[in-house]
Amino acid sequence: MIDQKLLSILVCPVSKAPLQYHEQGQELICVASALAYPIRDGIPVMLESQARSLTPDEKEVFRSKH
Repeated sequence: MIDQKLLSILVCPVSKAPLQYHEQGQELICVASALAYPIRDGIPVMLESQARSLTPDEKEVFRSKH
């Protein structure tokens, strides 16, 4: 679980858009840039080089949740 206060201040380093926490995948999701940033040992890794691209289906699912 990620701290909600931390989540409220973090933004995507690429698009500067807000992030969504995906607990099952242990990732922070940015719909605007279609990237998923991993959370390792409770620490968000906010590097574009470490992020994975969202599939079009994933992007739609997360877009509808926000």
